[in-house]
Amino acid sequence: MKGDRVEVVVDTGHGTQTFEIVATRAGRRIEITSARGVIEVSEVTRTGTPIRTGRFMANRVVALVEHPAQEAAEAGVEVETRRRLGAGRGRGRPTPVAQLPLLGDEAGGS
Repeated sequence: MKGDRVEVVVDTGHGTQTFEIVATRAGRRIEITSARGVIEVSEVTRTGTPIRTGRFMANRVVALVEHPAQEAAEAGVEVETRRRLGAGRGRGRPTPVAQLPLLGDEAGGS
């Protein structure tokens, strides 16, 4: 998403240096991969074509900080979790609500 950015702080031996990779246009995103001791941060298009890439030795990276873009000046991130009852089979199956004892219910034993 436009405005997403990643800061990478790298130990240079004489201190630290900060690098920034930013999604500069609408529809672009930042992808971070780590393989074989190399951390790669790329700005990619909707189709997956890399535009800008930074490669860093993993043992030299001090910090990797992701900064997601704000959708609006006041907008925050809304998280909603939904859980379907009866979706699981076997272990960990949720108890149907009708079988749970109510607080203060004489038959529930509380």
